[in-house]
Amino acid sequence: LHFLTELGNLPPPPLFMPPPTTTSFLLTPPPFSTATSPLQLKPNIALSAGTDVSDLLYQEQENILVRRGELEETFVTNVKPLEASKIKIRGAGKAGGFGKTSSSTNSSSKVEGKAYAKILKKEGVLRLDNVLSASTADTLRTYLYNLRAQSEQEVAAGTVQPIERYANVLLRHNRCDLTIPLGTNEIITTALNEALRKSPVGGTLQSIFGEGAILHEFSCLMSDVGSQRQVIHSDTPFVDGKGPVLYTCFIALQDVTMDMGPTTWFPRTHTKEAHGAFKDTNEKDELIKSQPAVLGLLPKGSCGIFDSRLFHCGTANRSNEEKSRALFYFSFKNPEVGYTGNPASIRLELGTENVALGELVSDLELFEKGKGSPLIDELGRKMR
Repeated sequence: LHFLTELGNLPPPPLFMPPPTTTSFLLTPPPFSTATSPLQLKPNIALSAGTDVSDLLYQEQENILVRRGELEETFVTNVKPLEASKIKIRGAGKAGGFGKTSSSTNSSSKVEGKAYAKILKKEGVLRLDNVLSASTADTLRTYLYNLRAQSEQEVAAGTVQPIERYANVLLRHNRCDLTIPLGTNEIITTALNEALRKSPVGGTLQSIFGEGAILHEFSCLMSDVGSQRQVIHSDTPFVDGKGPVLYTCFIALQDVTMDMGPTTWFPRTHTKEAHGAFKDTNEKDELIKSQPAVLGLLPKGSCGIFDSRLFHCGTANRSNEEKSRALFYFSFKNPEVGYTGNPASIRLELGTENVALGELVSDLELFEKGKGSPLIDELGRKMR
């Protein structure tokens, strides 16, 4: 759960509560047109006489976080869109590649991955375009909103616990973190194949962590109209003398426009100095005011990869057209790291398998050749 300890000794939220929602997402995902709207924040959820004390404490905590997030928004003035990174390699440099042929994938991914990894390690965040084809992004988006509707029904009926379908997320009102089963629907395998084999994503991750990198998170962040701006935070702490812990890949399943609440990243804050400044309120505020920021205004199928130590936040979804933003994401962990300092957003039965990046890529290569995907199929049989 992403919340900052410097906000005070606030009680943690109850761990097994479904995310509140205001809209039913049966069969048809929400629209994602391009209109913008002024600030329109929805009121907090009304409390009933039977509201649990832990709910009251959590809502008070959320109120504090919302106010802090609104204050931080006024500090962030040096901001621009995150641009696709360019590299100077023959036959590369287009910041993406779902259109690559199978024969060209292996030969170029390592070279491209090394070049992109150099940028990622320096900046802490990297944009790659064409990670998913438009058709794959559309199909995946529809599947995931249907999965969300199904999960809401299962939780309401008491057939599953909320933690079996959702991960905890900072400011969960009108925002949810839907964990995804692997091996139960071919669209998921297709999306992973495009992302990890046909785009530079897999090569970039392997260049940093090697083939032994462990699949640590596998989920979809959905931000609905009325979701509040988060406080600026990192997903894992900076540990002196240690390298990166996780790299997370956010893939847009629709064009992300300004009114939909794009992610804000602060490049080059995955450092000892930046984390030190965040421990002091005054220094933190000054850093936010002076630090350049980039917005994840990602086209459909593009992704932002970032170091988990990098400071960032989700912004408010202020759309007046009921536009919901969906980011399909996964993260891979440094195989030399044990506990990352933050619970993983992943199905328990998938997280315990410690799936290695190299094994997954090899399985996806078989899938690409029409020879099945034995590893993913085996994982699918374990999903609940």
